[in-house]
Amino acid sequence: MRIVIALGGNALLRRGEPLTAANQRQNIKTAAEALAPLALKHELVITHGNGPQVGLLALQNAAYKADEMYPLDILDAETEGMIGYLIEQELVNLLPPNRQCATLLTQIEVDRNDPAFKHPTKPIGPIYDAAAAKRLETERNWRIAADGKHYRRVVASPRPIRILEQRVIDLLVSQGIIVICAGGGGIPVISQEDGALIGVEAVIDKDLASALLAQEMQADLLLLLTDVDAVYQNWGEANTCAIKRISPQAIKTFSFAPGSMAPKVQAAIEFVEQSGGAACIGSLGDAAAVINGEAGTLISKEETETVWWD
Repeated sequence: MRIVIALGGNALLRRGEPLTAANQRQNIKTAAEALAPLALKHELVITHGNGPQVGLLALQNAAYKADEMYPLDILDAETEGMIGYLIEQELVNLLPPNRQCATLLTQIEVDRNDPAFKHPTKPIGPIYDAAAAKRLETERNWRIAADGKHYRRVVASPRPIRILEQRVIDLLVSQGIIVICAGGGGIPVISQEDGALIGVEAVIDKDLASALLAQEMQADLLLLLTDVDAVYQNWGEANTCAIKRISPQAIKTFSFAPGSMAPKVQAAIEFVEQSGGAACIGSLGDAAAVINGEAGTLISKEETETVWWD
């Protein structure tokens, strides 16, 4: 089975955990341990989030003079290389020599006129309390938005429309190589009037980029792994319920947290409706169980009624 696996940023770095190299490596080692058994049975393409990491680089970037600061597309590329390197190394350490991995920097085209550039929504960087968020918003001219009980910086998140390295990804997968690509949603670029490409200040949503990748690759399954065990209706309320199986039409009637579960559900819906494949959302630690229908949430056109976990 051909599977695109999207690792959420919170699955690779626990919420509120210090963004140290040691913490990231340990979390990625745990992720690799969950993915290695799948790599022995299936064709895998792995994507990952980069919200905490690109936010940290942006904070470090702020120490430079205005004309020395690096734009977000370059910071996106840096995080794609950094996280991809760690995933690749930890995964290779667990696999037999004949199972090889490759990390590919991935440019993804977006529309220069995407309304997201005027309405930033993508959270990046660490969490802040209300006082710190207000101060940073004033000092650095950031856009700030609520993230649960805390606050985070938000940046533009345009929709992905074309994966420039798609043919290279297809070629690698056809040779039995595990590909780590489109990290952090890929590197956002726009096409200029003369056809030349140029990077833009944005962070593409990793889940939507993964859905596009899965569709282009004709994947059988899109597996969205995060730090929660399933998709819940009425999350955080007394009457919350975990969804086991559901159709894309039925799940559209529910509401989910923006910038958190909502992009994952939207990505799953788009992939299922446009490809006919299935999508699963669940916990990283339950990856194998999610694929086997023993955990997580399955979204498929074949579901005729909504089934809940007990």
